[in-house]
Amino acid sequence: GHGICDGDTGALLSLNSGELVDAEILSVVPGTRGSPGELKGRFTFGTLAKLLSNDETGVYGRPACEIDSKNLVPIALRQEVVAGNAKILTTVAGQTPALYDCTVELRASHADETQNLLVRVTDPTLLSLTGGIVQGMSGSPILQNGRLIGAVTHVLVNDASCGYGIFAETMLRSAQGLSKKDLQKAS
Repeated sequence: GHGICDGDTGALLSLNSGELVDAEILSVVPGTRGSPGELKGRFTFGTLAKLLSNDETGVYGRPACEIDSKNLVPIALRQEVVAGNAKILTTVAGQTPALYDCTVELRASHADETQNLLVRVTDPTLLSLTGGIVQGMSGSPILQNGRLIGAVTHVLVNDASCGYGIFAETMLRSAQGLSKKDLQKAS
């Protein structure tokens, strides 16, 4: 949903190499007004992908193993995304993700291409566990009508029940634009 940035300067970090690995969520600090909250976890063994790129729209890589095509979800183009009910797929305990209810609103004008959608958590379970969206949920898929419409990018600090999301189409365009040099580096 967004790139990995330096915690002090906010500048996008350059990527020489890296891996996407499994993680386990151990605890949650719920978000409250003025405090974004966070997921606390640890990395576990198991490389999922070799990283190729870190840019404003996300972190991209090449899978470490064959992807099972029966688990693929089609991407919705931005014109197919509608304001209304959706689901966030995220993990707030252990290693198993779950679907949680939310609503999305399209943002007509936005300065940041990672803030296309306003996402409001409506699921009572997720609200009770996290307060809504917390740090560490970035990249959580947003699904609507059986399609991937985007990913969570930011929490609203003054209202943890809300956050922003990026269109899946924007992320796909970034992934398709990876240079041949990046792709060769991953081979």
